[in-house]
Amino acid sequence: QVQLEESGGGLVQPGGSLRLSCAVPGSIPSLAMWGWYRQAPGKRRELVARIRKDGQILIADSVKGRFTISRDEAKDTVHLQMNSLKFEDTAVYLCRGSWAYSVSDSDYWGPGTQVTVSS
Repeated sequence: QVQLEESGGGLVQPGGSLRLSCAVPGSIPSLAMWGWYRQAPGKRRELVARIRKDGQILIADSVKGRFTISRDEAKDTVHLQMNSLKFEDTAVYLCRGSWAYSVSDSDYWGPGTQVTVSS
């Protein structure tokens, strides 16, 4: 199955920044919505931020004011800019691509990229 391609994870100190990228392979036809999720060990997967093709953006309360999501239409890439990172932001971050403005079991996912916030 074709997957989205995340990059940009890594190890960062508290207060630092990282920029994650999610590239959509050319083999995937036009998507309508992209989302960044995260899953920490022992915790449920949660939505971090979402952007629709019409530009509408949703940011989770837990990261509001620190994270932003954007889309480069020309490169078919979605970015998650993460600033003022905290220990509790440590997780595997996954990108999700949806055909419509609602999620479904047929959505595309990436394998995930690890973000570790540690001093």
